[in-house]
Amino acid sequence: EPVWVSGTDGVGTKLRLAFEWNRHDTIGQDLVAMSVNDILVQGAEPLFFLDYFACGKLTVDTAATVIGGIAKGCELSGCALIGGETAEMPGMYPPGEYDLAGFAVGAVEKSKIITGATIAPGDIVLAIASSGAHSNGYSLVRKIIERAGAKPTDDLGGRPLGDIVMAPTQIYVKPLLKLINEINVKGMAHITGGGLVDNVPRVLPENTQAVLHRDSWQMPELFRWLQMKGGVADAEMVRVFNCGIGMVVIVSPDQADTAIKSLTAQGLKAWTVGEVVERPKDAPQTIVV
Repeated sequence: EPVWVSGTDGVGTKLRLAFEWNRHDTIGQDLVAMSVNDILVQGAEPLFFLDYFACGKLTVDTAATVIGGIAKGCELSGCALIGGETAEMPGMYPPGEYDLAGFAVGAVEKSKIITGATIAPGDIVLAIASSGAHSNGYSLVRKIIERAGAKPTDDLGGRPLGDIVMAPTQIYVKPLLKLINEINVKGMAHITGGGLVDNVPRVLPENTQAVLHRDSWQMPELFRWLQMKGGVADAEMVRVFNCGIGMVVIVSPDQADTAIKSLTAQGLKAWTVGEVVERPKDAPQTIVV
């Protein structure tokens, strides 16, 4: 009983940095990741992807670089790039600029759809590391870079700032599909716009709360730099950025170690970040303490 699952997304204002810094090689993977990771949280295997590339006047080299990134993203997620649309619309976009949208379709057996309905107090919340800011919070990122007078060539922990800021979104499809086949994954949340506190509640039953422990991980240097340069409050950081956690997985306590070992063996950094408790009256569904 296969069920179709679909998703669509863009890459937001990360595109502005791509234009300003002439960095177009990672944007395509971002586009694929935002859609395939979204349908993955329901247990769906991505089957195919389409893209929409819109510009005022087509610059062939730029378009080829972007589409190359899309093809790489599809390869990483095991889905087919079956087509798309390249729209040339004079007067709609400034020279050298473009917009992107992506569409992913996947499938999952009806009996295996992950809904979060079985999540209960006592379950363990696992974090999987992000590869950077992914494709969210870039309006704030750009503002902080502008205020700090930072350049893409500036050193940050031994790497150019531009490489860190434009790092492509991690695609979690293959490792998590393998995990789903090994253990009972109760719920997953892709940490996108809204950060940790707004995305994890999407999978939680109404009577539960996820308590995430801030001391269980260290924010990657990029986020520490953004917080320091931007004077961003802790509460705002976890609402805007993934803060180093790109995906959250909820499992029963007896399967947490198995899950971490499986994800680690597949090259991902995973750890216990919190637990599910009974939700106090009128309390938020996810807190970071």
